[in-house]
Parts: sequence; structure tokens; C-alpha cells
Amino acid sequence: MNKLTGLMIALSALLLSGCGDSDVQEVRAWMKQTDAQAHVAVQPLAEPKTFIPFAYASADAIDPFNPNKLLAELARAARISGGKGGLKPDMDRPKELLESYPLDTIKMVGTVQKGGVIYGLLQIDRSVHQVRTGQHIGQNFGLITSVTEGAVNIKEIVQDPTGDWVERISKLELQESKETTK
Repeated sequence: MNKLTGLMIALSALLLSGCGDSDVQEVRAWMKQTDAQAHVAVQPLAEPKTFIPFAYASADAIDPFNPNKLLAELARAARISGGKGGLKPDMDRPKELLESYPLDTIKMVGTVQKGGVIYGLLQIDRSVHQVRTGQHIGQNFGLITSVTEGAVNIKEIVQDPTGDWVERISKLELQESKETTK
């Protein structure tokens, strides 16, 4: 056992001698030389600007978050656009029959030409109605702008999320018949 202990001590001493300071001196000398040759030029930081706080005189100013101010501004904008004849539907005219049905319940099933005028054939439930350019249709103040062999083109007047009236173009296209002739 003494031989084994002596061998272990000798082996440990041999391993520790490998961790000596042999190459470290070379590296340290190279580092000193490189450090002496390198010239770092760092510009000094500029002095910070002085902050001058803004004095807010709330008693003299109008509150920008006042809902009455917003309502007044919207009313003024409505007067200005109303004076210029802004887009809005004619609420005073009498409603036509087809204005009581939504467009998604109306199907175009064909056309008929009478006296040079093309009429669209529109089916609602089981009844068929003839329409021509200039008639009103749908629940969104729709006006038929043209009738062709394949479609009835409609210009609707609807309100956008802000409450303004805008035009929307819709179309009822000819539906293919599912019946087969024998």
C-alpha cells in the first residue's frame, strides 16, 4: 500500500508540474506589448441639456377631454357638410314595395325587354317582380343604377361607424336554374 501511495503522490506532482507558469509569461508579455501599441480614443460624453418644465395653466385653457366639446365639434361638422348638400338618403319620399325586403332574400331569375328597356326579373319568396333602372330596392336606400342580362347593379346609401352616410355598390347576379328539361 505504501508503494501505491507513493506512486499516487508522484503522479500528482507530475500532473501539477504541467500546470506551471511556463507559457503564461509569454502571453503576459504579448498582452503588455499590444496594450502599449493600442491607442483608444473615446470622446467624452456631452453634458446633458437642462430640462425646463412646461407650466400648464389649466384654469385658462379648455379641457380637451370634455365630451361637450366633442359634441359641439360634431354638430359644427354636420352643419358644414349639410350646407354643402352632403350625401344622405331621401327620407321624405314614399317607400317602394321592394324596399321592405333585404337584398340577400332577393334573387335575380331573368330579364325581359319591352320597348327597348331591359327589365330585371327578381324573385322574392314565390313571387316574381319586374324592376328597371331608377327604382328603389332593399332596406339600405338602394337605387337600381343599371339592369343587364346577367345582373342588377344597385347603389346603396348606408351609415359608416362614425355615422356618416356613404355609398356602397351591390349587385344581384342572375341565378342559374336548377331545373332540367327532358
